[in-house]
Amino acid sequence: MSSITLTPLERKAYDLIKKSGKKGILQNELWRRLGVDSREGSRIALKLVKRGLIEREPVVHNGKRTYRLFLKKKEELLYKIKLDGVLDIPCFTCPYYTRCSSGGYINPATCDKLTEWIIRNVYEREEEVKEN
Repeated sequence: MSSITLTPLERKAYDLIKKSGKKGILQNELWRRLGVDSREGSRIALKLVKRGLIEREPVVHNGKRTYRLFLKKKEELLYKIKLDGVLDIPCFTCPYYTRCSSGGYINPATCDKLTEWIIRNVYEREEEVKEN
């Protein structure tokens, strides 16, 4: 998400959707709270969907088609690691690389260097999300 920068209006929309919790918020209610027209409200929602931050579920409310907006479920969020981050994965420079295998004495599940690398990258990712 480091490459994702939210405008103040997109940030406000994200925060409103977040506050709505599991029940979500209707898209038309979102743009009313933001003080924008439906076209701009739809653009903001679509940008947040495209960035993988929210989901849109089609619904009919008071006889009109609209969308209910929710935050993306945590288990559905994909942690995107920049190629730079992958290049410094410890496996590529490990002297035991050729002997490492799943279930073997030397394996990814018990590798301290790999675990530290993953934790560091996830932590950095979470910090970037908090900043945006």
